[in-house]
Amino acid sequence: MRKPLWVVFLSVLLPGLVQAADTGLNDANTAWILTSTALVLFMTLPGLALFYGGLVRTKNVLSVLMHCFAIAGSASILWLILGYSLAFGEGNAWIGDFSKVMMAGIGRESLVGDIPESLFMLFQMTFAVITPALIIGGYAERMKFSAMLLFSCIWLLLVYVPVTHWVWGGGWLQQMGLYDFAGGVVVHITAGVAALVAALVLGPRKGFPTTAMPPHNLPMTVTGAGMLWVGWFGFNGGSALAANGDAAMAMLATHIAAATGAMTWSMIEWKKFGKPSVLGAVTGMVAGLGTITPASGFVGPGGALIIGLLAGSVCFAATQYIKRVLKIDDSLDVFPVHGIGGIMGTLLAGLLSSPDLGVFSGFGFADGISSMGGQFGVQLTGVLVAILFTGLASYLILRLVSLVTGGLRVTEEQEIQGLDIVSHEESGYNY
Repeated sequence: MRKPLWVVFLSVLLPGLVQAADTGLNDANTAWILTSTALVLFMTLPGLALFYGGLVRTKNVLSVLMHCFAIAGSASILWLILGYSLAFGEGNAWIGDFSKVMMAGIGRESLVGDIPESLFMLFQMTFAVITPALIIGGYAERMKFSAMLLFSCIWLLLVYVPVTHWVWGGGWLQQMGLYDFAGGVVVHITAGVAALVAALVLGPRKGFPTTAMPPHNLPMTVTGAGMLWVGWFGFNGGSALAANGDAAMAMLATHIAAATGAMTWSMIEWKKFGKPSVLGAVTGMVAGLGTITPASGFVGPGGALIIGLLAGSVCFAATQYIKRVLKIDDSLDVFPVHGIGGIMGTLLAGLLSSPDLGVFSGFGFADGISSMGGQFGVQLTGVLVAILFTGLASYLILRLVSLVTGGLRVTEEQEIQGLDIVSHEESGYNY
């Protein structure tokens, strides 16, 4: 069949556009997800690395940076070999299959929707990188490098991959209608719970809670926090998998929640302690970002404002309670910020998505769900399952790793010396 004259004309002037039209590829969506992929990786390297690195003591800064880089490398390799296939292969309601091992059958022309499957796989890989990296904050300054690396690899395959399949890969929670736009359950609840379990299993750092352990470099932390804020636009906006109104609204909601979380935390500190701290402002920002993540594609800016207010206040209270009352050394507050934020945001997605709220511009319920109560019930199910499964699995993995590596912690003398020298024979600062 002869091509229409206009197709021939465009093929001369815009060959890429015609090729995309012929193959079903959407150039605009592909360009946006390419950008979002870079932004999400930017969140881990350098964003999270600098954010966490500034929060620890001088003698452990390189160890935290190395943890982030090592997890980025190992998680990427595991995702290619097996993780992507088990998470997004057809499989069954509980786990994927082996049909996509080493990207089997996936070529340049393979599509997920109207973007290349290789790009979708890479975008999801960046989520698989940052999730175990978030857990670093729960065991920072005291875990052996070998134990950290082995735990992260096993945890990725046995916890992150199954939960990803349940929520995004066609699994049973997705079939129920769970709302998790960009990772409240998949990323923040799993990482937060795993960090809490790791903190409990390893025990506190030497001197906690009587010895002050302030951040050694707040400018580094603030720099990393700024990178996280920018990168989160790719994290949430990119999860629309399209350059459209859903992505735009997700980005707007993300920004409003981050801004509100930062200001709410600061106001609480100002009232409680007399001055707002820089660390409090950036922590509140991260709390707002983590809490809006599951709801970002389902609520409007009014809902995002409420989520930011609750994130800044509830997560602030959680940090105080966990460290001061329970005396759990979740070193960099992963559970009270990411875990509590992910739980709260996932539950609020079931409420604030309701179109009956009017001014909050909720986008409605999942297919087959007709009421706020029905959607909230599904959200609650997802939260409880993620907490219980992640908690138990993380504990068992830590115990297994301890047997293999001869213990999870460095010795007391090594902890005093610092992990930079002990693990890597290097110093972050040479005065």
